[in-house]
Amino acid sequence: MTNALIELGRLGQSPWYDYITRDLVTDGELARLIAEDGLRGMTSNPTIFEKAVSGSRLYDDDIRELADAGKSPAEIFDAISAEDVRAACDLFRPVYDASKHGDGTVSIEVHPDMANDTGATAREAARLWALVDRPNVMVKIPGTREGLAAITRSTAAGINVNITLLFSVDRHAEVIDAYLTGLEQRVARGEDISRIYSVASFFVSRVDTKVDPLLDAAGDPRKVRGRAAIANACRAYRLFAETIESPRWRKLAAKGANAQRPLWASTSTKDPAYPDIYYVEALIAPDTVNTLPPDTFAAYKDHGVPRVRIHDEMARAEADLAGLAASGIDLRKVTKELEVEGVKKFSASYDQLLAGIEAKAAELVQHR
Repeated sequence: MTNALIELGRLGQSPWYDYITRDLVTDGELARLIAEDGLRGMTSNPTIFEKAVSGSRLYDDDIRELADAGKSPAEIFDAISAEDVRAACDLFRPVYDASKHGDGTVSIEVHPDMANDTGATAREAARLWALVDRPNVMVKIPGTREGLAAITRSTAAGINVNITLLFSVDRHAEVIDAYLTGLEQRVARGEDISRIYSVASFFVSRVDTKVDPLLDAAGDPRKVRGRAAIANACRAYRLFAETIESPRWRKLAAKGANAQRPLWASTSTKDPAYPDIYYVEALIAPDTVNTLPPDTFAAYKDHGVPRVRIHDEMARAEADLAGLAASGIDLRKVTKELEVEGVKKFSASYDQLLAGIEAKAAELVQHR
């Protein structure tokens, strides 16, 4: 029987894992996922690390040792997260070496409280790049307005960048421009661009989580409930397709540039009214990535039916978005709110993570 996840890869969409924890690396499970399930990359964020640290004893020895050495909670997190990402990068290295478009990478995120500070974000991206010290690490930069110049600076410095928290197609266009500008700056200096990779992480299900209650309140007159997120993502994919056909891109491609692939994030289903692989199935498309949390990854392996559906979805996307507008819903306003909320959520997770490390360090030192 064909593994549905491996088939996704054959169709041009790379399945990545939206999860990381130390035992995943050390007990052989990550190696198995790569070898048997066609896993081609990994993403992480403060929320994922918070659950890994607070929900297990895997990090207790490291936390105790680092706390004894006088390290702050932020420094402790730096050390343990970099170790996990570095180890995962090493396991993915054969995938990275064989890939021609940036698979085999592992993402680590800049501190989300820097999302509205261009200089701090760019400096943190450079620091994390040097800290992990692997060619197949990607540094996640929030796709805020202030993040745009940091994307350009990081790309121009040769850093692989995963732009996260994208909800708006308008912002996605700005992110693409920021990436291309960074590549152009390197070309102007006579520097290589052939080993720089980037993805633009476009969030999906959270859009419906925000829009569906508005449609319910309006009575959903155009019957577009559950369609806003997919239609919005289709617009993003159309923008990507137009970009890689543009003269600007072709000029960079001739110098060895790698396209900034759309990455579908937040593709787990939040509303039980929808199938558990609803967003995964709808957004199968060439030259894309889908980063899947463990439950969705397992569900797709169990009952996914891989087929490129993006063109069918694109054919109805504009009608769905017109129906949304006719129902009185301003998608630009919704996506702007989601960006602000996303930054706040990740900042809160980071603060909670540091508080958890501080509490655990105090407990471990007290009871050693």
